[in-house]
Amino acid sequence: MHYVLNQFRSKGNGCELDGSKCRPFDNTIFPFSCPANCASVEVLNPYAVGDQEVVYHPLVIGGSENGSRVLQAEKPVYRADSFICQAAIHAGVISNAKGGCGVVSMTGKQSSFPSVLGHNIQSFGFDSTFPKSFTFVTGLSSECGYSDPRWPLLGVTVTFTSILSIFCDSAAIFFSSVFVMLFFHVGLVSDPPNISDYPSLTSLIVERFLPAAFVAYVIFRFCVKPQLTGLTAQFEKTILWLGGAWVGSLNNYTFDKLPIQRLTPHDIQSQPGAIPALCVIVISIFLIALGQIWYLRLEGRFRRYLAIYAIMAAFLLICVAIPSLNLRIHHYILALLLLPGTRMQTRPGLLYQGLLVGLFISGVARWGFDSILQTSAALLGDGQTNSLLPNVTESMAGIANITFGWSLPPSPYDGVSVLVNDVERHRWYYGEGEPSYTSSRTQDGGLRKEYFRFGYMIGSAAGDYSKAGIWTTEGNWIPMQPGPSR
Repeated sequence: MHYVLNQFRSKGNGCELDGSKCRPFDNTIFPFSCPANCASVEVLNPYAVGDQEVVYHPLVIGGSENGSRVLQAEKPVYRADSFICQAAIHAGVISNAKGGCGVVSMTGKQSSFPSVLGHNIQSFGFDSTFPKSFTFVTGLSSECGYSDPRWPLLGVTVTFTSILSIFCDSAAIFFSSVFVMLFFHVGLVSDPPNISDYPSLTSLIVERFLPAAFVAYVIFRFCVKPQLTGLTAQFEKTILWLGGAWVGSLNNYTFDKLPIQRLTPHDIQSQPGAIPALCVIVISIFLIALGQIWYLRLEGRFRRYLAIYAIMAAFLLICVAIPSLNLRIHHYILALLLLPGTRMQTRPGLLYQGLLVGLFISGVARWGFDSILQTSAALLGDGQTNSLLPNVTESMAGIANITFGWSLPPSPYDGVSVLVNDVERHRWYYGEGEPSYTSSRTQDGGLRKEYFRFGYMIGSAAGDYSKAGIWTTEGNWIPMQPGPSR
């Protein structure tokens, strides 16, 4: 079963020459199932679609048939690298609120994928041929009987934890029970990792739970126990501490609209609205810290906590100074850094502590214990690496043929990969003749623009590609703009 971010095509040259590793192209059907809230998923690294770049946006390409710019009710067609679940929402096969399931049919080569607005998702257009596409099987997709269980299960879990909070006056029993329930609710129900079968998913969540339980004991011993021991205001504990824990653990709903997907310098600088949002968050944390400092002074603990946070700050500065590694503040790390300042038994402390415990649960159950120090490659993922780009020249262009040449690759590169319409069509290596490539096209079915991108290779692994140059229907060549693409 396909799930949330599945595609029928890999990025760059991941499908290898002529897309051979991403077959079959047509005459095949696949079942799929999708949870709720798939429409909120965005592409975090620039993704090339012809001469366009998709980033911080759902990845849906096409959505109509026969070139129409109106969503086709019967048979919308999508480029194969569209996210399946988002395409299903765009087509109206499933709803974003409830999720759903159905059957995908591979429809092979298509010559145009117009941009279409459907069910609050604006798809991207692609005005050339692509060898692989898909649509949804009418009837089967609407009769699968799937219903996302997260909302009924959320009601059950919230009710049970609320009853426990009201009637349980033991800090240890309350915290341990709530931690276990919230952890497995996040990992298996509300925000599971992108794994399509429940045995593998359950195995992964249990694997993450064991170290998380040890950290939870430390959190309880030094932060939660002083806060909750002897507390008799059960309804305030339920509303503030437990309510905050639910808000934090349901991070994919409560904070999902904040325009900060990752706390990295690249994302903060490039994502629209990230800098103002970060300023608001920093100011809010600063004001909250001032309030907590006031309570610490009243309890006579200010100097002790100042020393603790000075040690934390020194550790972070050391991490920043380590060469070849980057500091990455994940959800769970932010929670661990701030939790010591919430042990005072106050109403704001109850709220802040519950919220931070929820953020810790959300971060670990969904993403695991990612390192606080990561290499640049790990931070980039499948993003642009700023590798060298080939110096490509067009030596001959006409309506039927176009020829390109390039200079020999510098060390350590040993080859050049050529993408035509985002599909690898040619590889050249040292010793395989002249460094050139000729592409041909026929007028069968009408001429279409073609998009060319070039990238150096080491073995079969490609670095960044150039931006797309365009071979027009009139036989003219529009050179690539400066800069990389992926």
